[in-house]
Amino acid sequence: MVVSPSSSAPSAWQREPYRVLFPVGFLLVWTGIGHWLLTGLGWISGTDSVFHSIAQIQGFMFCFAGGFLLTAIPRRTGTPPPAKWQVVLAATAPVATTLFAWFGMPGASQAFWYALVIVLLTFAIGRFRTLHAKRRPPDSFVWIPCALLMGVGGSLLMAAYGALGEAYFHLHELGKLFLLQGMFLGLVFGVGGMALPLLTCGDAPSDGTKESAPFRGMHLLAALALIGTFFVQEYRELNIGYTLRAAISLMVLVGGCRIHRLPSKPGLHRWLVWLAAWMIPIGYTVGALDPIHHQAGLHIVFIGGFALLAFTVGLHVALAHGGYEELVHGRPWQVVLFGVLILAAVWCRAQMDFDGPEFRNLWQVRAAGAFLSATVFWGLLVLPRIFRVRGSPR
Repeated sequence: MVVSPSSSAPSAWQREPYRVLFPVGFLLVWTGIGHWLLTGLGWISGTDSVFHSIAQIQGFMFCFAGGFLLTAIPRRTGTPPPAKWQVVLAATAPVATTLFAWFGMPGASQAFWYALVIVLLTFAIGRFRTLHAKRRPPDSFVWIPCALLMGVGGSLLMAAYGALGEAYFHLHELGKLFLLQGMFLGLVFGVGGMALPLLTCGDAPSDGTKESAPFRGMHLLAALALIGTFFVQEYRELNIGYTLRAAISLMVLVGGCRIHRLPSKPGLHRWLVWLAAWMIPIGYTVGALDPIHHQAGLHIVFIGGFALLAFTVGLHVALAHGGYEELVHGRPWQVVLFGVLILAAVWCRAQMDFDGPEFRNLWQVRAAGAFLSATVFWGLLVLPRIFRVRGSPR
């Protein structure tokens, strides 16, 4: 596929799609967590974990991942930004996916999401393979197509269970592992190889070359090993699956994303990025050590890892591209409260699994309330500035 430079000037939303997608993701996180808060308070009856997962993973976090990729890839390669229809699809597909899931229409829900995955895959591959690309992706970017394929594969396995019946429930559980964990682990490892060293220490990774092919091969082997951990967890032992995932996460995040180094650039949010990356192997280690309460460890990964990374990387992108350098290098009070409340949400969610069932609703309300309160302070800092540009992107 060859991408040629566009003859017409792209709009601001095409040049920086995060300005559309981050606010959409912000709204979607309130649908998924707000549902949990209302059920914990007893204001609505019943809980829908499937809707919650879709709203969070295929809605909120996919908006942030898509916003980052559609913005960063053209800047990295010096190629044209996404077309208007691609930005529109990227903004509306997560909303449609979440909406149809709420009304119990999984087929329509996943159809919109499949369309978005296809667009992101073709966009990324096209921009990196075109002859007009000025730079090539870092070696870690081989994780990105692997991540998206894990997500699609997981969704298809869950659909197969729906078609085949209860005897194939193991396909549902395996698919859920691919979709909810595999996809975003892959995205974190792929994007993190470029973003984490740059954000924390100012080190831009080099482009992938023919000489660095062995490193790409190592990333692919790690991706295959990650896939294997899901089969081990589903068909052998849960704690072994968690142990292997903790080891793979630590290996990739230290070796590829260099999180063993403390942040050296000024800016409080950089420490939150660094902490979020460490939360992933820590969470899997907790789950491996205490399989009975493995959900506590898993939510350390989801909230303290995935969600915190999405918000803090999104914060950096929005403020740095908007020209708010004093906020990027400073300690805004909103970032302080955001970080404290996110960590409080991690603690409260873990207590849901460790405390008695009579206190479950109480901890659920506290966890959801802390998380949503954190997003309010993130929104107070980012959203008013995401539509304004004070200087050139950095």
